[in-house]
Amino acid sequence: MGTRCQATLLMTASTERSALICIDALNAMQQPRCSPLYSVMNMANTLESSRQAWVIRGQSRSRRAMSWPTWFARNTGEKPMLYLHTAASSAQLRALSRETRQRGILCNDNETRPSPSLPLWLASNPHCTPYDPASGEEARAVVLAALQALYVDGEPGFYYLALHDQYDGPGLSPQDRDHALRGMYRVRRSYTSELKVRLLGAGRAFEEVVHAAQLLETDWNVAAQLWSCPSYTRLAREAEAAQRWNRLHTLAPKRSCHLRDCLAGDGAPVVAVTGYPQPIVDQLAGYVDARFVALGAGSVETSPPSRYWVAVLALKALADDGRIEVEQVEAALHRYHLR
Repeated sequence: MGTRCQATLLMTASTERSALICIDALNAMQQPRCSPLYSVMNMANTLESSRQAWVIRGQSRSRRAMSWPTWFARNTGEKPMLYLHTAASSAQLRALSRETRQRGILCNDNETRPSPSLPLWLASNPHCTPYDPASGEEARAVVLAALQALYVDGEPGFYYLALHDQYDGPGLSPQDRDHALRGMYRVRRSYTSELKVRLLGAGRAFEEVVHAAQLLETDWNVAAQLWSCPSYTRLAREAEAAQRWNRLHTLAPKRSCHLRDCLAGDGAPVVAVTGYPQPIVDQLAGYVDARFVALGAGSVETSPPSRYWVAVLALKALADDGRIEVEQVEAALHRYHLR
């Protein structure tokens, strides 16, 4: 097995042909609205039926690389790979990514409650494009984009999806789908009050953000613009690249980025929420031209973040901007029994 796993997989015309057949099969399938986990499982079944992709359902929790089912690695032309696994630590995922030659679409059921090091390693790994989809539609868009990028366009690296079975979310327009792949798209498109905030959420945490928006509107007459952010890391990487380019090309027109384009022209506070450690959203802080609040697991004695803390931190941001009295924040803390 060791010798076979070290073999270099060859990108050929047959690889591209297999990927295109997979994309056609997924586009033709009937996809009911469902959670990210079941959306990917349905796609895995379709890909298996097509016989044009490796679909590996790995359940090993061992850190030893040889414990991972990597039987697909052989000295033949490469085929698209969808790997469904349960890795709880960065050490496990490092072992898996080495065995797969850092190629493929790796999907992790986040019921495994990954260690804090795992999302941080994913965010810092230049070979990885990580996503935390909130809905089945987002997960479907990411898998299709990954097939195109990795196996048709021949881009290097691997895509990573954190999957959950809690929220199905709204449907996506073609523009929403494109924006979701770039990192974020707007779900609620208008304000209904002069007091306003912008709430960003990813993955399972997005459902809490939706409920927080309802609390803010019902209890405090604050309107919230909602943004789903399937990849904070992709947003941060693009923003950093644009900033670096602008520093090196002082005479050229400035480059923007998707994050700034989405949040431009509005001074309302931004509260960004993730179910992972707060540094995942801290990546955005330097690129948001408004008051920015990051909320992650454990950052306010709650794991994952609750709708009540999201609402309170939104009110605190408004108070810090002088838009409401700080007493309202105190009232919210008592109302939601947060202290």
